[in-house]
Amino acid sequence: MGPIALNDVKMSDPRKVFGAAVLASALKNPDITVLSADSGGSSGHGEFKKLYPERYYEFGIMEQCVIGVASGLATTGKIPVFCAIAPFVTARPFEMFRNDIGYMRQNVKIVGRNSGVSYSDLGSTHHSLEDFAITRMIPGVTVLAPQDPDEITSAVDAMFLHDGPVYMRIGNDPIPDLMIPGPFAIGRGQTLRPGTDVSIVSTGNLTGAAIAAAEILEGRGISARVVGMPTVHPLDRELIADCAQKTGLIVTIEEHYVIGGLGTIVQESVCDGGFSAKVCKLGLPHVYVSSGPYKELMAFYGLDAHGIARSVADKIGRI
Repeated sequence: MGPIALNDVKMSDPRKVFGAAVLASALKNPDITVLSADSGGSSGHGEFKKLYPERYYEFGIMEQCVIGVASGLATTGKIPVFCAIAPFVTARPFEMFRNDIGYMRQNVKIVGRNSGVSYSDLGSTHHSLEDFAITRMIPGVTVLAPQDPDEITSAVDAMFLHDGPVYMRIGNDPIPDLMIPGPFAIGRGQTLRPGTDVSIVSTGNLTGAAIAAAEILEGRGISARVVGMPTVHPLDRELIADCAQKTGLIVTIEEHYVIGGLGTIVQESVCDGGFSAKVCKLGLPHVYVSSGPYKELMAFYGLDAHGIARSVADKIGRI
């Protein structure tokens, strides 16, 4: 894949894109099954339910049970995919995720939608700001956060081809086309914009804001490299090493707590590699964050394009 200019880009609902991608994969693979906890329609699975009612399982609001049944289905050769609100597929059934799927090494795909604070008006119970941290701590779980509609589609293909447990997070608000369509390689990131002064490493639906921030910084005479990291775990350590060596300053961007997620993983990689580069992390503070309109929350916490640009310029000024 490669970058596309942000001007006049099409916006797409990530949940609908995800549902269509699952259906397209299911047309080719009869082993793919969909499990729902009273949220299949909101997860984009309405058409799948109509076409394949025998492969669609509705459980109601009992996510822990869904995880157990998904594990059982996987033992029979099925490839279950379970998508619901992110905290309800990670935090609520964590023990079942850890034991039934992780410990048993089951080929189950868990997808957290409305991730981060995108369910902004429903408050902290519906925010998911620790999902990267807790899912990557389960041995053998791959953690994905695709960044645009085409990448969601290709990531769905890749997760079904991958033999093993996967956690994928997607947002809620419409997202722009950022990249030229292409295959998704688990464990690989890519440089979306060249730069020499700082490397901005982003993931998920904030990558568009990271690119826009780089454009703002360019107007201020700061050359910012933007790296898209759609696989949070396992991290593309080679690409991070290249950033550390060539720019010396890495700023991570994520709609996750500022601790435990992408930024922490990048810090670990830089430290393990023995690089002298500085890593600064931008994310949500480790508190129960406020409720309110999503865009206003992003601006309040400095995670919109202007906020990111201000923070990056400030980090550069301190070096």
